[in-house]
Amino acid sequence: MLSFERLAEIERQGMTAALATVIRASGSVPRRSPSKMLIFPDGSIEGTIGGGEMEIRVVEEALRALADGKTRVLSYTFNDPEQGDPGICGGEMEVYVEPLRPRPTLIVVGAGHVGKALAHLAHWLNFRLVITDDRPNFAVAAAVPNADEYITCPLKELPQRTRIDDQTYVVLVTRGVPVDTAGLPSLLETPAAYIGVIGSKRRWETSAKQLLEDGLEEAKIQRVISPIGLELGAESPEEIALSIMAEIVMHCRGGTGESMAHRPKAKRAAQKS
Repeated sequence: MLSFERLAEIERQGMTAALATVIRASGSVPRRSPSKMLIFPDGSIEGTIGGGEMEIRVVEEALRALADGKTRVLSYTFNDPEQGDPGICGGEMEVYVEPLRPRPTLIVVGAGHVGKALAHLAHWLNFRLVITDDRPNFAVAAAVPNADEYITCPLKELPQRTRIDDQTYVVLVTRGVPVDTAGLPSLLETPAAYIGVIGSKRRWETSAKQLLEDGLEEAKIQRVISPIGLELGAESPEEIALSIMAEIVMHCRGGTGESMAHRPKAKRAAQKS
């Protein structure tokens, strides 16, 4: 049987999986409550809830759950395969399928003033946090506390050093164009949900021009968001971090970034009179 330690390990590592649990069983059935099985995005499994045709169907539903993020309760009767039942044992069974989506990961590239402020805010917002820098003694707990992972390497090597998936948000707050242009091609080969680069419009125009000259496809360059953040008039590192994280939360949650201010109808009527 799957252990709670294994489930905790999956969460710590930021893995994606679906958990299928037998929640009710009566009569003759392959397994009983609380038998569990993990289903991973590639269709592989860990543990079992009984095998056979029923388990195949649960795997298919679990993959759908991973796609739409919704739980489901699956009911099976084991009487007559000719009527679509997954077996002939004679019993009944219910399976609860729950997608285990990881906390979104924020990768902060560059552990300077803005990077430290981003790390502090992302930790508070419960992102899984990765700090990386190519300079020794920058991406370390003593300099930036509370990260889940610290990586010291050139930016172009980052995709080989940590997992970057569609729940990963990468923010480049580096010291200049050469660092960005050297590392972006490898980052743009990943399925990251967000790749943002700090700086002015002019800085990004310079970087984009260099990337095109280096042979990077324009369609890939268009994935990059730069300048980053919502327009708050931010100046301090903390304010800039707030602007950036607001944009990332907007992407995570499907927001618009528009003001939610509302003028009550009663007030408008009074102003017209």
